[in-house]
Amino acid sequence: MRTAFSALPRLLPLRAVAFLGQVLLAAAAGVRGRWRFPLRELARVTAGCSARALPIVTVVNVLVGAILAFVGAVQLVKFGAGIYVADLVGIAVAREMAAVITAVVMAGRTGAAFAAELATMQANEEIDALEVVGLPAVDYLVVPRVLALLLMMPLLYVYGCATGLVGGMLVGVGMLDLAPAAYFERTFQALSWAHVNLGLVKSFVFGALVAMTGCYFGLHAQRNAAGVGLATTRSVVFSIVGIIALDAVFAVCANALGV
Repeated sequence: MRTAFSALPRLLPLRAVAFLGQVLLAAAAGVRGRWRFPLRELARVTAGCSARALPIVTVVNVLVGAILAFVGAVQLVKFGAGIYVADLVGIAVAREMAAVITAVVMAGRTGAAFAAELATMQANEEIDALEVVGLPAVDYLVVPRVLALLLMMPLLYVYGCATGLVGGMLVGVGMLDLAPAAYFERTFQALSWAHVNLGLVKSFVFGALVAMTGCYFGLHAQRNAAGVGLATTRSVVFSIVGIIALDAVFAVCANALGV
């Protein structure tokens, strides 16, 4: 028994679990009206992970929608079913690709920025200074970043869906000579609220994962330049792997529930 308990810290990421608990407690205190960060910090972080992220989110989702439409058109046109490209793109984008691709983009863009910023503050001993004056790093630095991504990721998902459908429409119109009105009519017939709601839930969870992963590795970085680079790399790698793993879990659960 003593051997089993001594091996527990190696089997469980106790520091990560403790960090998650601190974030949840700080968020619960904030819900009761005790936020400990300035609103200008929340506004700055929100602007960085919303409007400034739109160009890259647009480009990536349009290209993904176009690729899905092209691959589907090559196969479906053999059977005279080119119009069903709209079904393929609409369901794939709403259920999977918009949420996953947008989350991966935000992991490489915003999650890495969170890790680098907090790791630099750790190296400069700014976080220690906050703790000395009575401002916990989780309350002052982590919570606004997590809250910003929780608020913005569902909106970015909806935007990613729209741009992905546009990318598919461009291929359908250019390659299959489909009318844009017919393409979107078929898309809306194929889509249901179950697909969209599943994507929204995924985007919410992915946003929390990206934000907390970036902040965790930033706060626990080594106090040197190499530590900043290592924290950024680990943040991106763990975020992307976590996104794919969670998406697999969502796929299994959705299939079991018949969604």
